[in-house]
Amino acid sequence: NIFNQNTDIKIAYTKLAHWYKQVEESGFKSFQTVANSISLNYRSILNYFVNRSTNASAESFNAKIKAFSAQFRGVKNTEFFLFRLSRIFA
Repeated sequence: NIFNQNTDIKIAYTKLAHWYKQVEESGFKSFQTVANSISLNYRSILNYFVNRSTNASAESFNAKIKAFSAQFRGVKNTEFFLFRLSRIFA
């Protein structure tokens, strides 16, 4: 497993490149979609090795904002919406 066994970004980059090559050579179409996503986002993925952090908390907060917005069927007054968000989630 690239993420649990390595602490060096260079080693992780090499292992990720080898994995990508194996996926390409396998010929499985379903893996190709995942490989393309990884190819487009590999820099962000490898940032995990800089300080072992992810953007999970930002994604969670974004989901809460979307759910809050959907609950009120959209936003008409942006200033009030931001005020409510700061009161609820701050």
